[in-house]
Amino acid sequence: MTCSRCKKSFDDREARCPHCGESSESGLFQTSTVLISTAGSDLVYRSVDEVPADLRTRLLKSTNGANAATILIADRRGRKEVAKAMRSLPGPAQRRLMQSILGSATAADALSWLTPVRRRVIMAVIALLTLATIGIVFTHRWQ
Repeated sequence: MTCSRCKKSFDDREARCPHCGESSESGLFQTSTVLISTAGSDLVYRSVDEVPADLRTRLLKSTNGANAATILIADRRGRKEVAKAMRSLPGPAQRRLMQSILGSATAADALSWLTPVRRRVIMAVIALLTLATIGIVFTHRWQ
């Protein structure tokens, strides 16, 4: 890893640059807010652990139901970090994460028939049709 302050190299496992002491943290922050609206009041908590036990049980039951969703908000750098983390996952774990991000297994299953061989065949057919169309346009006598 290269230090952002002194530009010297050091081991990736170290938390700080041994030359200047600069932190090697990426600067990414994870925050969470839990908003619960119940019985006419809005309650805000910093984490699920802070939610009282009775409300936490109801929260966990509702977030694991059919109407639950995961919302991920990330800027360009955040999307790159998520993509990098996903590439390091093994195949089944990567598929499960993509399914949770896409919202259902059907979105991932919809493209399961598109193997690399089929993709190449489809691209070849599209290329041939495009060339044929160009050939017809240039050889036809327009009046």
